[in-house]
Amino acid sequence: MNEVYEAIRQTLQAGAHAQTLPEMFQYGFVANALLCGLLIGPLLGGIGTMVVVKRMAFFSQAIGNAAMTGVGIGVLLGESVAAPYYSMFGFCLLFGLLLNYTRNHTKLTQDTLIGVFLAVSLALGSSLLLFVSAKVNTHILEAVLFGSILTVSDTDINVLLAVALLCALVGLPLFNQMLLSSMNPSLARVRGVPVHLLEYVFVVMITLLTVACVKIVGAVLVEALLLIPAAAARNLISSVRGFVLTSIVLSTVSCLAGIYIPMRWDLAVPSGGAIILIAAMFFLLTTVARAVFGRFREARA
Repeated sequence: MNEVYEAIRQTLQAGAHAQTLPEMFQYGFVANALLCGLLIGPLLGGIGTMVVVKRMAFFSQAIGNAAMTGVGIGVLLGESVAAPYYSMFGFCLLFGLLLNYTRNHTKLTQDTLIGVFLAVSLALGSSLLLFVSAKVNTHILEAVLFGSILTVSDTDINVLLAVALLCALVGLPLFNQMLLSSMNPSLARVRGVPVHLLEYVFVVMITLLTVACVKIVGAVLVEALLLIPAAAARNLISSVRGFVLTSIVLSTVSCLAGIYIPMRWDLAVPSGGAIILIAAMFFLLTTVARAVFGRFREARA
């Protein structure tokens, strides 16, 4: 796939030199950033709808914090600090499955349990990163927290593409069943839907996607990109199909605009933060539209 990425970069660079595209497209990292935006936008927008329905807004944040622990473990084990994917995926998958198992075998409410795991993952991750900070560049650690979509490598894109294809192959055939089990678990069980199994499938998908996006959007911001576009779509749309499609569109536009605008007008705003701010603007606009225009008030809150 590296040859494909290089061909895309060369095409954009040729357009920039011919002045048919903005000057910033002469840089290869811009093409990498746009490719990542085109991948994570539809994925996070689509899966984010189920995050909102399942009321698991803080689950991905707990996984993002667990990714910091994975980075620390990877550094201790000798992995490359720029791409410690084995340790991040391994630890986060174990963390997410343990969280879901505990949720199914305790009487604690879901938000309480996720809060406990969130606090533990944050404490463990920050402690490990401080412990290994003498061995790595602190700017790399900042990239884990806040992302750096403009410094992604071909390896990062390959990992994201592999996760995207896996989530699409697994999630699309099961999407209706997963959505039904999210909205009405009792009805799903009556119809023979394996609710508990689908819960674990969903947890694995969220975990893989969160870890793949950590370096691009950041552990702190990936949860916001999962949540905000879906919440904005929920403000306006009552149908399931419209809800999902609108969330995908808003998430993708937020990603691409968050990459393009700061570079186009030379704004001192990090791309990850710009993506979230644009998504938040969409949420604000849809909230106002819901309050002002009566036809949007029928959309479920």
